[in-house]
Amino acid sequence: MTTNSERPFAFKDLLAIRDYRFLWLGQIVSDMGDSMTSLALLLLVNHLTGSTAALATMAIVLALPSLTFGLFAGVIVDRSDRKRVMILSDLLRGLFVLGFVLVDSPQKVWMLYAIGFAQASIATFFNPARGALIPNIVPKKGLLSANSISQTSRIIFGLLGTGLTGFIIGQFEQYWLIFVIDALTFALSLLLISRIGYSHQPTGDGAAINLRLVVSELGEGLKLTFSNRILTGAIVAFAVTMLGIGAVNVLLVPLLINDLQVSEAWFAPIEFSQTAGMVLAGSLVAFLSSKLKVTNILAGGLILLGIVVALMSLPTAVWHIMIILFFAGLCIIPSQASGATIVQTAVPDNVRGRTGSANNAVITTAQLVSMGLAGVAADLIGARNVFILGGAVVSLAGVAALLIFRGADLSLPDEAAPQIEA
Repeated sequence: MTTNSERPFAFKDLLAIRDYRFLWLGQIVSDMGDSMTSLALLLLVNHLTGSTAALATMAIVLALPSLTFGLFAGVIVDRSDRKRVMILSDLLRGLFVLGFVLVDSPQKVWMLYAIGFAQASIATFFNPARGALIPNIVPKKGLLSANSISQTSRIIFGLLGTGLTGFIIGQFEQYWLIFVIDALTFALSLLLISRIGYSHQPTGDGAAINLRLVVSELGEGLKLTFSNRILTGAIVAFAVTMLGIGAVNVLLVPLLINDLQVSEAWFAPIEFSQTAGMVLAGSLVAFLSSKLKVTNILAGGLILLGIVVALMSLPTAVWHIMIILFFAGLCIIPSQASGATIVQTAVPDNVRGRTGSANNAVITTAQLVSMGLAGVAADLIGARNVFILGGAVVSLAGVAALLIFRGADLSLPDEAAPQIEA
């Protein structure tokens, strides 16, 4: 079913939008720096402690802020100039990341936890602000392409960041240099975002922000979020999907190392195969958007992704996994991009921060639950059967979304449509 008779909104059309250029350039340098620090933190914890418990603690510390502060951050984002929120977030995170340089002994590992938690907490303000700002500077017909490019760029530059980190630490055993580079990426991102001309004027009543106001508006935002059929369908679909996908993240390593008995060196080509699928999918999203409703792209992508996840139960050779993950990459980008587009356009502009935060919090919770249950389920029914179960869950999420979206109308208020400025 065609929803747009015009030609697809291409990357060059997005780059013709001045504010989007600065926002996207700020994102890619920040994504590369974030991936560098994320890997360096885990490598440093392992280097200093050699403890898997310490590694798990570091991962949990980085995930907790999305659950503890994420929802409240959305209220602040909706009552503030989103551009200023992003600039302040970059400034504070750039300063905090330099604190990692001070950690050079097992006795100081607690500092990694403390600083990591603080930095991740600040990120809970940046991410919904960025997501809510995109519809203010990109026309509705370009949102799916913009979100697809965002997801694809995050993967590509994240991969570059992890590769650079591995090279620097592997060759020079210097962790501090990674954190300094990340601080510089925050500074560059800050400068680029400061060039954005659009200034978001919040629609609040001007009342001073306090705890009572935050709690009240959080409740209103959540009520609006989950009373919207399309938005609820997207959030629930992604939450259920993460319950299935989490098993892949946890059980891929034992499947390769313990079951197929392959070398760790295979992880690089395996990751590349999935990345290749994601990059190819990113180039196809604009075409899909001209042929299908964004809701159908999300539901169809999840149904196909579930089938691909279930196929992870079959491999008897590592190249089988590479092929399967390539097709997984083809499904992931359209699903993520369409989901982000729905979250951005299904509600009024003045609550986009809260809906984006709610989406992130629900997905993070589901992911943590899934990762926690995957190991237990694998012991009970076997790792390969968990892949089948996880795939079934993901496909059911897509079917449920298809039923919820049936007959629904996803529209953006005319007053929210931005003007393109070259």
